[in-house]
Amino acid sequence: MRPPRLIERTDIPIDEIDCMNRLRPVTDKAVASLKASIETMGLQSEIHVRRIKKTGRLRLMAGGHRIEVYRQLGHATIPAKVWDCTDDMALLFEIDDNLAHAELDTLELSVFLARRKEVYGRAFPQAKRGAIGNMARHGLLTDDLSVSSFAATAAAKMGVSERMVFRLVAAGSALGPDEIGRLRRAPRKVSLADLQVIAKVGNPVDRYDIVEALSEGAAKSAKEVMKRKSAPGAAVKDPIQDAFKRLRDAWQRAPKEAQRRFVRDYHAELHPILSEAWKERQAMAPADAARAELERRARLSGEG
Repeated sequence: MRPPRLIERTDIPIDEIDCMNRLRPVTDKAVASLKASIETMGLQSEIHVRRIKKTGRLRLMAGGHRIEVYRQLGHATIPAKVWDCTDDMALLFEIDDNLAHAELDTLELSVFLARRKEVYGRAFPQAKRGAIGNMARHGLLTDDLSVSSFAATAAAKMGVSERMVFRLVAAGSALGPDEIGRLRRAPRKVSLADLQVIAKVGNPVDRYDIVEALSEGAAKSAKEVMKRKSAPGAAVKDPIQDAFKRLRDAWQRAPKEAQRRFVRDYHAELHPILSEAWKERQAMAPADAARAELERRARLSGEG
């Protein structure tokens, strides 16, 4: 795989940067903290973007919170390093930047470590113990978190054991995107013990109930949820219906600007779902038209 190539360092228009599909969403708390720093000391380091060859568009690799701060401060442009690199290298860049600089909680750490291991293994399938040292000498590794030394290096950086790193990776690997999103909303920080319980649960309804209870603050731990569910007479919920109601209610309560931002940030994920729904509606259109015609004739018959 070719290494990243720095194209230029320049100020770029904020509105021209594609910030969709980030692994870690921008949070108000982090923005407020960074804003105070930038207002006092200025921007300490440029953001990193990549230029997509097919479209020429600029896609963010690192610096989502810096962009939001600059936007709130009324800046139209922001200092940036523009790179030419592959999708996997861009994802590694984002992951490594967060692992190195962000204050990650257990959930975020598990997700980033799991993604890091997955993406690196895909980007460098030839990276065995004997090959990694040679690749590093030739500048083909983004940093020292290689596949073979992954656990040892991550453990040293975080001040934990290698076993803990493996546990974090296993827990993060077991989570789906929807589960991650809901656990991020939990009022109480999710613990590694919670994530390990979720990883071991095979029943999708049980997994849904655990994640939902934690995200809503209805339980202090995953074990507490499972204990409740095992109690005699425990009710069985429909997770799809419950999720639909929450999505509908949240959308209806949200102001228009929040709805626009949601559609803008999640356009790539919403587009295939909307396309599928449109096809289903088109397929049902003839039947709906026939039903409407029968109802119209019935009304006319009754009136006559």
